[in-house]
Amino acid sequence: MYNSFINRELSWLKFNQRVLEESLCPTNPCFEKFRFVSIFSSNLDEFFMIRVGSLHDRSLLKDVPVDNKTGLSATQQLDNIFAAVKPLYIEYEKCFSVVSKELSDKGIEYCDMSCLDDNEKSEIKKIFKKDIFPLLSPQIIDPTHPFPHLENKKIYIVADLELKGKNCFGIIPLNNVIPRLFFLETEHNKIKYTLAEHILQHFIKQIFKGYKIKTSSIIRVTRNADIAVADTFSDEDVDYRDYMKEILKKREKLSPVRLEITKGGEKLSDYLLSKLSLSKSQCYTTSAPFDLSYISILEDKLSSEMKNSLLYKPLVPSWPEEINQNASVIKQVDKQDFLLIYPYDSMKPYLNMLSEAASDPNVVSIKITLYRLSSSSQVIQHLCDAAERGKDVTVLVELKARFDEANNIHWSKRLSDAGCRVIYGIEGYKVHSKITLITRQTSDGIKYTVHIGTGNYNEKTARVYTDVSILTSRNEIAEDAVKFFHNLTISNLNGYYKKLLVAPHSFKTKIISLIRAEADKARNGKKGIIKLKMNSITDKEIMLELIAASQAGVKINMIVRGICCLCPGIENITDNITIISIVGRYLEHSRIYVFGEKRSRKMYIASADFMTRNTSGRVEIATPVLDIEIADKLEQMLDLEFKDNVKAHKLLPDKSYIKIHADDNSEEINSQIELYNL
Repeated sequence: MYNSFINRELSWLKFNQRVLEESLCPTNPCFEKFRFVSIFSSNLDEFFMIRVGSLHDRSLLKDVPVDNKTGLSATQQLDNIFAAVKPLYIEYEKCFSVVSKELSDKGIEYCDMSCLDDNEKSEIKKIFKKDIFPLLSPQIIDPTHPFPHLENKKIYIVADLELKGKNCFGIIPLNNVIPRLFFLETEHNKIKYTLAEHILQHFIKQIFKGYKIKTSSIIRVTRNADIAVADTFSDEDVDYRDYMKEILKKREKLSPVRLEITKGGEKLSDYLLSKLSLSKSQCYTTSAPFDLSYISILEDKLSSEMKNSLLYKPLVPSWPEEINQNASVIKQVDKQDFLLIYPYDSMKPYLNMLSEAASDPNVVSIKITLYRLSSSSQVIQHLCDAAERGKDVTVLVELKARFDEANNIHWSKRLSDAGCRVIYGIEGYKVHSKITLITRQTSDGIKYTVHIGTGNYNEKTARVYTDVSILTSRNEIAEDAVKFFHNLTISNLNGYYKKLLVAPHSFKTKIISLIRAEADKARNGKKGIIKLKMNSITDKEIMLELIAASQAGVKINMIVRGICCLCPGIENITDNITIISIVGRYLEHSRIYVFGEKRSRKMYIASADFMTRNTSGRVEIATPVLDIEIADKLEQMLDLEFKDNVKAHKLLPDKSYIKIHADDNSEEINSQIELYNL
């Protein structure tokens, strides 16, 4: 059965490879190609910090169970990861070089110090003496100066030194007060820049005066960031926000899991690996920059003319035509359900609804779950406004949303100060649900407005992630929403719901029953159909049910953007399963589950993927799509995405991915662009 499954970590690396391949796609604008290289790099950073970090910790324990899908131990998985990442660095370097050359031809020139002429070197020398040298804190490593703590993802210049016949090492941290980019004077509509680490390495003799420089390299260390947050937290004298702040501090001091070093630094790598207790397989050499997060600084430098030619043409989210902009959103939802499809639809209808609720004298309460938020969140502003106007506002803020902890700590304080009731979820479980409940006291009695979606309440990602959400006032959904928030506040995971599927209690059992129902149809000679769209699938129980359904004859079409542990197309096992991945301009993030067809169809949108962490380790919500027109629209969207032959890759039985291309007799379909046009 192992042959039917794919290792989670290796599957994720293949996804990130598909991201990198977008940097070579000829139809992508030049600067957008650079963005894909940058996304690949930041994705890989997080992968090492979390997934490799977690496996590293598990590899140190005794009697750790093997991966239940592939039979690999933690150590075997690490060995496979390190081997698989090596060729990715070669591709990364190639893509960075190709895109940099293309950008240079368009007037954006990246160069190290060797590429500068004498006048430019003189200009940089002045900058070094005046603006960089006074801020440096170089250090010698010898018997009286111990090896320092190398911070996670910080860039350093390391040198092999000699003084009076004695060897030692020198290290220079690139601290946060030194700008990462330095721009040189150029003619109009051109940009030329170099990186701070190249300047430091070039002037290393001036930094370590009197020493002989044998060799020097730029390095970066990645540390394990998968620090465990206590499953139980009962110290009543400590604020949970303060506890999380301490957790964030500890994250910076965990074990190293990766060393990156520039080419030519092979002699230094042995020394560094021994000091960091890393193996050679954890050392990666490249001539490309380790960190491309400076892309935002570079983008700000682009002229209007450059933006027109180097960036995607703006696709502005529109106000849905079904919703009247000049009327109350809440009162319109009283009459019918509405569908929002981001980023094609604007988030404004939802934000207007919140704003309206804050000022409506009939609104008595607003309840919401928050996982990831924009740094300048209008959602927070409206919630605070509602509380300050005397509304009962309950906000569940998930402080354990990885890498958003600091942002969420900040917002939770702001909400508390405004008078909101802030809670932090249920011990041992992340609350990943996306739901808002607005309650009104009217002359006709209590009325509810509910919003349930697949994506975060984040104005920034709503413009670049594909997500769907539903606005409804249906009593059967609203009553479940009331129960859901009640159960959250009393930490009850076992509540009963008529319509909503809520993990970890009822989500997976209902999904399995829906899969089995389609399998039973097929066994009885009827047509069994399942259509699924999600970010990732790792849950073995659900995958076994999909395999059984495939063997029963159910036709299963799946869109899985990222991790996919299920291998399709295996004869007599998964040969009725087809799986594609779409990687394009927008990040495919929506979760849509369809069982059956026509009017017997059952459809759900969900905050949860089919991952074990979602089905068993988080509080998630799926809502049925009860409006027939909305369900039809969502299925039409799925069918269009299944036809994508521009940005889609197909997963093959040998566990590789192949790009889908239009044949000579068919038109090209880029589903994201088609959906925007629709």
